[in-house]
Amino acid sequence: MLPAQRHAEILRRIRLSGPNAVAELAAALGVSRSTIRRDLGTLSEDGRLRRVHGGAAIRDDADERRPFAQVLASDVAEKEQVAVRAAALVEEGDVVLLDIGTTTLRVAAHLRGRRVTVITSSLAVLDVLHDDPEIELVLLGGVVREAYRSLVGALTEASLREVRATHAFLGTSGVTADGVVLDSTRVEVPVKRAMMRAAERVVLLADLHKFPGTGALKVCEASELDVLVTNHGADEATVQTYREAGVEVVFG
Repeated sequence: MLPAQRHAEILRRIRLSGPNAVAELAAALGVSRSTIRRDLGTLSEDGRLRRVHGGAAIRDDADERRPFAQVLASDVAEKEQVAVRAAALVEEGDVVLLDIGTTTLRVAAHLRGRRVTVITSSLAVLDVLHDDPEIELVLLGGVVREAYRSLVGALTEASLREVRATHAFLGTSGVTADGVVLDSTRVEVPVKRAMMRAAERVVLLADLHKFPGTGALKVCEASELDVLVTNHGADEATVQTYREAGVEVVFG
């Protein structure tokens, strides 16, 4: 099992059953305790779990506390694979809603030079696309949430009621075993839901580390999505849940 797959499995087990001891994780994954300790150290440094005596537990507030730049620098290869595949779903002339987040920011980079309209609440996406003469860029209004480079609030949600998009690309902090999409920040959830209502096709971007990831707030059920873009190695049982819900699953 590759380290990234092992990390995803550790997070999945802790998310489903609560704090796990090093010995339990080592036995379940078939590796040494020293390997698990190194894995837990890496995941703790990334802010994706917290160490407890003899093991580890999930930090549901992890994404909220991590600076945007730190999140951007984590799981780079997996996010890039997802972003490239997601951008390939967009055709010339499409109107694209881009959620906040580091994976949607990577999608924006792969839309440069294409004749599309991008509507976003992400200030980071604005930075990437504002000088592209081919893209029509629409920035939603709202209250600036500087910690995560986003716009939120009633004005953002009201603006979304006035637009219609071909695709809405959503980020997530985690996905449960039964396919529920989670977020870790209360003010972001209604914006995501408003984006879903404004789009013909809702696409979830979830790299393999988001199975289960983190988050305590429900965004939507699997059945409310049209497409899931993820990596090979994502939790197969959860991927199958999406397929059974009628969601198209594509791999980056």
